Amino acid sequence: MPTHPFPLSLSVVSHSAAAGPGEKTAARELAQLTGATLVTNTPRGVQVSLASRGLPRGLPSAAADANAWIWMRINETGDGELCATHGSFLYSAVRLLGGPVSGLTREKLAAGVWLPATFNWHRPHWDACYTQYWRSARRFDPERYVASLAEAGFTHCEVNGLQAHMPYEDLVPWEYYPQFYTYAPGFNHFVDTPLTKGIWPALYLDANLDHLRKLADLGRRYGLIPGVCMFEPRTMPERFFAKYPTLRGARVDHPFRSRLPRYTMAQDHPIVQRHYREALQKIMHHVPDLGYMSVWTNDSGAGFEHTASLYVGRNGGPYMIREWRNHDKVAQAAGQSIVRYLRNLRSAAAEINPDFDVILRIEPFKVEHDHIKAGMGDHVSWEAPSLLVRGYSVPYAHPRYPENLGVAGSLFHTTMDKAEKETLLQSRAQGVEPVLHYSASSVMNHEPLLGIPYPRMLHAKLLAMRETGIQRISCLGGLTNTAQAPYWPNPAVIQAAQFLPERSVDEVLNAFAGSLVGPSHAPALVAAWTSFEQALGGQPLVGLYCVFGYCWQRTWDRPFVPDIEAVPAADRDYYERHGCFQHNNPGLNDLGKDVLFDLITRESGAKMAADMDANVIVPLQTLIAHLAQELAGLSGPAATVFADLRDRVRAYLHWVTSLRSVCAWCECVYGYLDAKDDATRSACEQKLQRAIDLELANVRGLIELLESTTSEVLVVSGVAETTFFYGENLVQHLKTKLKLTEQYRHHKPRIDRDIYWRPTPGSVWPAGWNAEAKA
Repeated sequence: MPTHPFPLSLSVVSHSAAAGPGEKTAARELAQLTGATLVTNTPRGVQVSLASRGLPRGLPSAAADANAWIWMRINETGDGELCATHGSFLYSAVRLLGGPVSGLTREKLAAGVWLPATFNWHRPHWDACYTQYWRSARRFDPERYVASLAEAGFTHCEVNGLQAHMPYEDLVPWEYYPQFYTYAPGFNHFVDTPLTKGIWPALYLDANLDHLRKLADLGRRYGLIPGVCMFEPRTMPERFFAKYPTLRGARVDHPFRSRLPRYTMAQDHPIVQRHYREALQKIMHHVPDLGYMSVWTNDSGAGFEHTASLYVGRNGGPYMIREWRNHDKVAQAAGQSIVRYLRNLRSAAAEINPDFDVILRIEPFKVEHDHIKAGMGDHVSWEAPSLLVRGYSVPYAHPRYPENLGVAGSLFHTTMDKAEKETLLQSRAQGVEPVLHYSASSVMNHEPLLGIPYPRMLHAKLLAMRETGIQRISCLGGLTNTAQAPYWPNPAVIQAAQFLPERSVDEVLNAFAGSLVGPSHAPALVAAWTSFEQALGGQPLVGLYCVFGYCWQRTWDRPFVPDIEAVPAADRDYYERHGCFQHNNPGLNDLGKDVLFDLITRESGAKMAADMDANVIVPLQTLIAHLAQELAGLSGPAATVFADLRDRVRAYLHWVTSLRSVCAWCECVYGYLDAKDDATRSACEQKLQRAIDLELANVRGLIELLESTTSEVLVVSGVAETTFFYGENLVQHLKTKLKLTEQYRHHKPRIDRDIYWRPTPGSVWPAGWNAEAKA
């Protein structure tokens, strides 16, 4: 969040000679903001310290039973203390002192202010820019980012990001699979053990491990505890199993997306268990205060043996359960084996850090669910977007569209069912403290947009979690690129919910807006945020596109035409080369499908397009016109803030209009292909041509925005485009889309519904196959 004039002037700020990095950073920040002299071990001035060094006088008695809080006391002479339970909270305290939303006065500070934290464990999860698939984001400042985490009240940071632009992974031609190893990288990308030595180049491992260590050092500087989010157990290359054939475990790859079967190691084999212990301890040798490991699995080249949700079905090595057992027995054996795996990691880590947590993302395990939970406890726990999940059936419907299911964990999930508390109490009775995910950014919602404001929805979700009694939360995707979204209200709302939950969201937003544009313009800024949020709330959640699929389906830059494959393959290569397309994936020529998933039907496409027209696009156009009027009378900093918001609203308008176009395409093309008469076909064609006109105008507007804005409205790679976000050549791609769309827009709608049976590029089926198939 922006720095504002500090309300206090101090003479001396002090910390202990034994102070840790978080204490030193907070003390240095306070001294710089107040013009004080920073000294060590003096009784004068403001003492900055962790509660573990001793509790200050005057602390409320309630603090003795609380495990997460801030204490601030500064008297008229400039003496006092800042004390907190967490190193990151000390930095939070300094920023609260000088920030706009705290409402602290000199009188309150002189008496002492105790702020119990709402959540005692708060981490970014799948941290897109700091560690995961947006780590090459242009103009990303890692230190500014971890400072913003600490300021907002986070306690941990995620550190297992690859130094390399893309992962080192064996591959074969014409497959899409190695890209899935770029996020949540596992042990094999950082360290080897005696079992795996020589499998990966030492220079690759050392570069990634050193990067991990540096990210941990940076977070620690702001008092954040490092942790990792890994897809495990992850696969080993086939050359490993040529050497150790009896260690082959489960096949876990996606058979549609990969062309090379990929296997994990047999997780119950003693030598494999030893490998995992050694791998974790080797990382912790470099980062001994590593605080947790979040285990994501059964996807992206990872999985547990004999579990039901593996892409190719239950399978695995020979050691877990004998053949011909019934499904219940297999589920029990698989679940108990998962618990052994987790406990093996926990016991290995506890030798170095006794407080280390192992946390399993539990959605993949519908049939193993109860067996896994039964074995948890003692720092082995689980996490999910709702405590009510059981398998991938995610509860909660869209608040505006009851038919739009599965929004748990997204920005549309703002309430908590009463049953959540019952599940929470059941877990606590077992000694398990689950972790609940929430969304604060565009990650898994509106990728690749940056700085989308929805402070009221976010505040409602945080308070709902508080009311339920949740203590451990994780922010899915993190806060993205905070340095490039300096006027974004969402972090201020997170900070307020963490330390000032009794303040209304209106108070918080008015104070934050006033700090940006002054009190006279603050009501207009808050009103604009609210208007945007109302339009945002009218957007339906479109499967895959509103998670991570907007970019990997190349929604913005692929030609928008009735017959996608009417465009020659050579002309499509500019976007297909980085899309999540396989040569026989229906997503190649059908916008409503991906592998065997039906993402959008004719009926759902028609409804969602109409809903976006009425409830999103029209209100956004009204808001943009209003912001233009507001800007006409502004200058200076206020004009900069309003212009930044206008451009972010415009970016979202272009994003949602292209999403609307996808839905309209499905309505019109499917309608044409299924029509029984010429009149229906003609009506579908005409409607599709109107959708093409709209999309052409939309893309021209997007180009104009990207070429003129001074704000970073998108997360863009500063290295090169990938499947997961665009590169700095996006405008060039958009211009190519315009040209190809104009050239091929009048072809008849067509989808090759036999695309599944195509041979791999460069090969052909035996002569006569097509004729035989038709016969």
